[in-house]
Amino acid sequence: MSSKNISLVGAGLVGSLLSMYLAKRGHKVTIFERRSDMRKAGYVGGRSINLALSHRGFNGLRAIGLEEDIRKVGIPMYGRVIHQISGEIQYQAYGKEDEAIFSVSRGGLNKRLMELADMHPNINIQFDERCYDVDLDTATCHFENMLTHEKHEVKSDVVISADGAFSAARLAMQTKSDRFEYSQKYLDQGYKELTIPAGPNSEYLLEKNALHIWPRHNYMLIALPNLDGTFTCTLFFPFEGEVSFASLKTEAQVRNFLTTQFPDVVKLSPNVVQEYMANPNGALVTVKCFPWVYSDKLALLGDAAHAIVPFFGQGMNAGFEDCFEFGNLMEKHGDNWVELLNEFQHIRKANGDAIADMAVENFIEMRDKVADPKFLLRKKIEAKLNKLYPENYVSKYSLVSFSTKPYRYALEMGFRQDALFEKVLAIPSIETNWNSEETLPQLEALLKEYKFL
Repeated sequence: MSSKNISLVGAGLVGSLLSMYLAKRGHKVTIFERRSDMRKAGYVGGRSINLALSHRGFNGLRAIGLEEDIRKVGIPMYGRVIHQISGEIQYQAYGKEDEAIFSVSRGGLNKRLMELADMHPNINIQFDERCYDVDLDTATCHFENMLTHEKHEVKSDVVISADGAFSAARLAMQTKSDRFEYSQKYLDQGYKELTIPAGPNSEYLLEKNALHIWPRHNYMLIALPNLDGTFTCTLFFPFEGEVSFASLKTEAQVRNFLTTQFPDVVKLSPNVVQEYMANPNGALVTVKCFPWVYSDKLALLGDAAHAIVPFFGQGMNAGFEDCFEFGNLMEKHGDNWVELLNEFQHIRKANGDAIADMAVENFIEMRDKVADPKFLLRKKIEAKLNKLYPENYVSKYSLVSFSTKPYRYALEMGFRQDALFEKVLAIPSIETNWNSEETLPQLEALLKEYKFL
């Protein structure tokens, strides 16, 4: 395989990881990052929202020997803890006893990946460089230095764009190429970040090894643990309406709302009202587009190709899986970058669309269904079916979070499972007899009917 000079736009999570896949195969990689170096003291910026690193993400890290290094900066979460407004608490395991997703700090993980990339002799990271345009036919990027405002051009063999949901390279493809399909859809809900502090001696004030959810139908609060004993909380909340970001304008209104809806959080976090007033609101967008590549000159990866909302915890994992698939295709196609990029986009496009749809669907589940008795019963029965028939019945959640089965496959299996449980939950007295020997033949008959057995 001959060496390419590659301009990689974006030193975020996906860009930093992909640079190591490229460098491992002998390519010379220059990463151009709009932000300043977040590893330096005094850096201000970026998002602090925590991420859930699961099986697909670890698979992408494992392929270049980074899995164990990154596990050290994560906290395993084995299930959800549901906080009802009444104060009642329920626990829902994510999968089997040893299956967990990992809470990781976005900034902390990004810094570590940058450090590891910077150690490779084939990788050079340049900060404060904003890409504002790309010449597709010549693989030439146009940059503006954010400190000096000087503009310059960089020509390379290949441009790979991992510069997020509002990618400059994707915009160039929209405006300069024919038949480029693009859509973006915002949720009516946005998000605001809050914090639950650590207790004495960095004690965790909530269960450490779980993702916490306060479901309130049209909105919800979640909390993920940090290594220092704190929890990063995210309030997903309507922008407008009777109860919304727009309607809560004063500290008194915010205090009344939080005390009424999340009384346990207010007790644990004495500064939560001040945080609410001070922290900005964020928007949640789904981006779909096609094509993702231009000849052998340019490719989009991660959020630049398929930005999704965070409710399945798969944005980073899908991006890391992009890197893994890209690495496999470099081995398969060698110097034929036209075939490499073309196969990459066709493998990943359907899966990117599938996880985007499932992420929106999971928002409704987390917000509305996790406290519903029928939903809880379904989870119990699904766990039983998986234990009895581990090769035949695997829930959609487990297919997404604890396997590398294509996202498209998980989506299709989810449709079949929903149809199955329409009939399972209609079995007379299933609420009390779901775990009895008498009910098992009925469950097996339905599993056969829907081709799980």
